[in-house]
Amino acid sequence: MDENALSREIIGAAIEVHRNLGPGLLESVYRQCLVRELDLRRIPCLTEVPIRAEYKGLKFDVAYRADLLVADRVVVELKAVENVLDVHEAQLLSYLRMQDKRLGLLINFHVRMLRDGIKRVVNDL
Repeated sequence: MDENALSREIIGAAIEVHRNLGPGLLESVYRQCLVRELDLRRIPCLTEVPIRAEYKGLKFDVAYRADLLVADRVVVELKAVENVLDVHEAQLLSYLRMQDKRLGLLINFHVRMLRDGIKRVVNDL
C-alpha cells in the first residue's frame, strides 16, 4: 500500500476513534484507541518510535519519540490541544527527514470535527 492509500486508512481510523470518543480526552487515550483501531483493520503500527539524530559526529540514539509509525511508511503525530502551531508541523517535517520517510500526519483530536484537525506533512513526495 502506498503512502496516500495508507494515509486514507489512518484518517478513516482516526475519524472512527473521534466519532466514538469526541474531543476532550488525553492524547494518550487517543493514541491507544487509534492503535487499537489500526490493529482491527490489520494495519501494522509501532508506538513511541525512537528517532535518532546526528550532528557533526555527535549521535543521539533517541532525539525524540514519534507517536506512531504506521506500516513503516507514515509518521503520525497526535495532539489533543486547543491550537496546532506551526512549530508542530515543522517538528513533524524534521522527524520525517530524520527517519527518511515521505509522509506524516498531524492529527489533533481536540476539535469538533476531526477533518479540521488533520494536516498532511510531506517530505519530498
